[in-house]
Parts: sequence; structure tokens; C-alpha cells
Amino acid sequence: MNVNGVSGYSQLDAYSTYQPTPKTNEEAVSKEAKAEEAGVIYEKSAPAAVYTPNVNVVEMLKSDAAAQEASFRNMVMKTIMGQGDTLAASDDFWRFLASGNFTVTEAAKEEAQKAISEDGYWGVEKTSDRILEMAKALTGGDPDKIEQMRSAFEKGFKEATKTWGQDLPEISSKTYDAVMDKFDKWAEESAVI
Repeated sequence: MNVNGVSGYSQLDAYSTYQPTPKTNEEAVSKEAKAEEAGVIYEKSAPAAVYTPNVNVVEMLKSDAAAQEASFRNMVMKTIMGQGDTLAASDDFWRFLASGNFTVTEAAKEEAQKAISEDGYWGVEKTSDRILEMAKALTGGDPDKIEQMRSAFEKGFKEATKTWGQDLPEISSKTYDAVMDKFDKWAEESAVI
């Protein structure tokens, strides 16, 4: 007779690998869910975006606009002086243009039409693009500042209308609409991100 009282049984059998199978599929899913809950993984999150103004772009845009405006003023002043008129104040210059009480040479007319054409520096697309580029450069592209920039643009447009002394020309209204559309597009693109 064997000491264990049962023949054919070894104490090593007690230490063999034993994996009971769950009684039901629900029980297996429950155990798997508990294992997943216990194993939470923490990942380092990305740092928050930092938006800084792009001073180089701002200065470049300001310089370019000043040069283009000076060229335009020079052309207009030559035309005005040729007619015996003088303008001292900046507001007078814009009000004079708004009045339309002057004549221009054919060359000056062609230059002005080229400047406001679709591909011209003062055309709707290029002007609205520069305005948005300036807004993005000033804010460093921060989407939280879109409405602040939109408001500043609206205020500037009202001031320009006041300085002009009457409704601005049609090209200005088209540029206003294009800028507003581009602010909307910027906001939509930012919301997706």
C-alpha cells in the first residue's frame, strides 16, 4: 500500500499547471473586463499650443503697405498738383478722392485700374489675403483671437468709411466681404483641429 493512500498519485501532480475554464462566456468577459480596468495606462499629454506674434511678418506687411500707399499718394498728388489743388491733411486727401472732383491722365487711370484689378496689389483677393495674414501674424495664429481680430477689422472699416466721408467704393465692400469669409474659414478650420 502506498503512503498517500491512493495508488498512482504523485505529490508532483499537485503542482502541475492548472487552468480552469470558466463556466460561461459571461464569466470570461467579466474577468477580462476586470483585468482591463485594473490596467490603466497613463500617457504624457502634448503640451498646450503656444501662440506668439510673428513680428517679422507684421513688419514686412506694414512696410510693404506703406510703400504701396506712398506710391499711390505720389501718383494722386502729381495729378492734383497739376490741377492747382493742394491738400494738407490726410483726411483731406481721402475726402478729395471721394469727391471725384478731379481729372486724371490716361496713364494714371490705367495704373490705378491695374492696382485694383483682380491680380493687382489693391485687388479684393490680395488685399483680403494680406489682412488675414496680418491678423494671423499678430496673434501667432491663435484661433482664440479670431473674433478679436474680426472686431478690430470691423472697427477699422468703420473708421475708413468715416475718413472717406461717405460710403466706400464697391471694391472696399467686396474686400470687406472677402475678409469676413476668410475669418469664417479660419474659424471653421480651427474648430476641426
